[in-house]
Amino acid sequence: MLKLPPFQAILFDMDGVLLDSEPFWRIAEIEVFRALGKEFTEEDCVETMGLRIDEVVAYRVPDADQEKTVNEILDRMVEMVSQKGVPLPGVQETLSRLAQLKVPLGLATSSSYRLLHATLKSLGLEDAFEIVHSAEDEAYGKPHPGVYITAAEKLGYKPKHCLAIEDSLNGVISAKAAQMSVIAVPEEAVYDNPRFAVADLKLESLDKAIPFLEAAFSPR
Repeated sequence: MLKLPPFQAILFDMDGVLLDSEPFWRIAEIEVFRALGKEFTEEDCVETMGLRIDEVVAYRVPDADQEKTVNEILDRMVEMVSQKGVPLPGVQETLSRLAQLKVPLGLATSSSYRLLHATLKSLGLEDAFEIVHSAEDEAYGKPHPGVYITAAEKLGYKPKHCLAIEDSLNGVISAKAAQMSVIAVPEEAVYDNPRFAVADLKLESLDKAIPFLEAAFSPR
């Protein structure tokens, strides 16, 4: 079994790691963009996975009212997450085991604080993380490393001593640029993308990470 080196803390991404929110993002983006007269497919949405939503809107519909469009997408996201959001397989088990090991945990996401808090409430994870940090507070979203660098600082650790858990290629690049090691758990649609080779470990689901995390964080 591949072993990860010892770390001091873990930073989780949210969308695609804690819950399968990517289908929600695609629905929200396609609906809102269609109302603006722009037709996009699910494949188009995959292209911008992991980007901050204001950056997606600026890229896709630069001539639209940016703030209004972002808020409409977020409104739809909060609605769907609140009604249908459930933890992905392995989330509860992984967080429970890490709590037993007393591993400091943080959350570093491209999503806004509004969606972040709605998601944690929906999943019953409001007390799971010592700190949460949104790229909403950063000049740039992922793949820029700022969100991970700041999240590590808020948690009280150097980025190089943290392990990141990500699902998107933009997120993996962000964490690696922050000098973190990364476990990638990509969704099926992008799992075979060879660019995920930049991650230190790639797994089909979060529950498969538990043995590696135990090896990396168990007392020595």
